[in-house]
Amino acid sequence: MTIELGMYTDSVSNLDLGEVCELAARIGVSALEIATGGQSPAPHLRLAELLADARARARFSRALSDYGMHIEALNCSAWPMHPVVGAAHEQIIRHTIELASDLGVEKIVTMSGCPGDGTGATTINWIWYPWPSDAVRLRDAQWERAIDLWSKIAEYAKQHGVLRIAFELHPLHLAYNVPTLLKMRSAVGDIVGANVDPSHMFWQQMDPLAVIKSLGPAVYHVHLKDCEIVKERVAVAGVLDEASFKEPGQRAWRFRTIGRSHDATFWRSLVARLRDVGYSGALCIENEDPLQGPVEGVVEAASFMHGVLSFRDGVVEHNGARAAG
Repeated sequence: MTIELGMYTDSVSNLDLGEVCELAARIGVSALEIATGGQSPAPHLRLAELLADARARARFSRALSDYGMHIEALNCSAWPMHPVVGAAHEQIIRHTIELASDLGVEKIVTMSGCPGDGTGATTINWIWYPWPSDAVRLRDAQWERAIDLWSKIAEYAKQHGVLRIAFELHPLHLAYNVPTLLKMRSAVGDIVGANVDPSHMFWQQMDPLAVIKSLGPAVYHVHLKDCEIVKERVAVAGVLDEASFKEPGQRAWRFRTIGRSHDATFWRSLVARLRDVGYSGALCIENEDPLQGPVEGVVEAASFMHGVLSFRDGVVEHNGARAAG
């Protein structure tokens, strides 16, 4: 089992691809997760261009390998089934599968999506509360549609050699916690797994360690992002706070750089739990801390995680040498 440090390149969307690779090499990151579109403007690759031109793909791959980088996953976190953009986003997912096949990448990261409430809808209708009865009927119909959609996409992925589809467990999408992810996996097949991002679990009062244990081999990807709970604000607004992300000082919770809210003991436990369930792959830094600059946050996150990853069973490893920790 190999666990390495990776980075979701949208964390530093202000840098071009060469600068991203240079930064990654400098901070000891070897695996990159790169966005292809959907909720991201895809600042580090041009999906259509790479699909159309083998020489462009060769140049792209060479730009990564020159810095010792490899692609851990392509990210197409999108809104399939959205009443307005759903068809376009489904196409992005399918094109991402095609590009993954061309590049020899076996994993994509995405989101399950959520439909609207019927003909004429203009946005999603995410139903998490099991009441009233007409809402429950709508939720059941949404799941029927989602299972049909993802069964077809899963088959398309298999045909193109993509073996894992990692759903980020994100509220506003049908698969957002352990029960809903396992429901999708049961219906669609083992090609579906989870992208474990502890930050979304923290604010929902979920325990990431329990999530990993429950999912076991269904953990297909990991994002490294912390989350700070502001108790005084939660006391009056709850975790369903509607305060704008543009005003982080007013929110009940906010994303933070790894280690800013939960200390090294927790993250060591998370890595240990991942090893327990047999996870092999990258832990990808995703920095969305509104109180830090993007490069500053990524550099801090990498430094923190190198310390976490070097600590095992009470021993700190330094370049092959072992010393009591």
